[in-house]
Amino acid sequence: MSRSTEGGNISEARTRLLNTATRIFYTEGIHSVGIDRITAEAQVTRATLYRHFAGKEELVLAYLDQADQTIRTQVAAAIAGSQSAPDQIRAVAASITDGIRSPGFRGCAFLNAAAEYFEPTHPVHQAVLTHRQWFLNTLTDLLAQADEASAEEAGRHLVMLRDGAMAAGCLFDPQLISETFLKGVEGLLRTLTTPTPDSQTQD
Repeated sequence: MSRSTEGGNISEARTRLLNTATRIFYTEGIHSVGIDRITAEAQVTRATLYRHFAGKEELVLAYLDQADQTIRTQVAAAIAGSQSAPDQIRAVAASITDGIRSPGFRGCAFLNAAAEYFEPTHPVHQAVLTHRQWFLNTLTDLLAQADEASAEEAGRHLVMLRDGAMAAGCLFDPQLISETFLKGVEGLLRTLTTPTPDSQTQD
């Protein structure tokens, strides 16, 4: 077997492992799933798994990194498709509801992981915090274009709305949850873009 072909097989095995772990971790949880289950469903040996990942923790981190990259791509596409900051926020919110209404939705992968890895210093918990900080910063930067003074508070508010929608979306009617979430986003944007009596006086 040539080196290039072997390299391709190794890459394929890693992809299969990660895709299998992603599916099981997201649908069933992380702690409940063992290495033997993952290798069996990915149809690889334990030796192959350890050739690509030092252990289960590294596989979990790769799973979260893949989820992070997917969400970053979705947010970038939503932002790129709209002109004004309010419309960009609406587009990001719509992409969130697309996920909530998708088949097999089981909530936020990062909130789910944080519930299982609650120790603040744990690498998995840290990966969750890094992703959430990026998301908060992204929203805050967009909101600042509408009202810089209120952007930080509004960003936190919007993340909390999103968290609530993601949690409720797998417990109740996802269509109803999505509509409620989008109404909340509109209310937040309306508050930011409506001049206050003080600002009208200053003008």
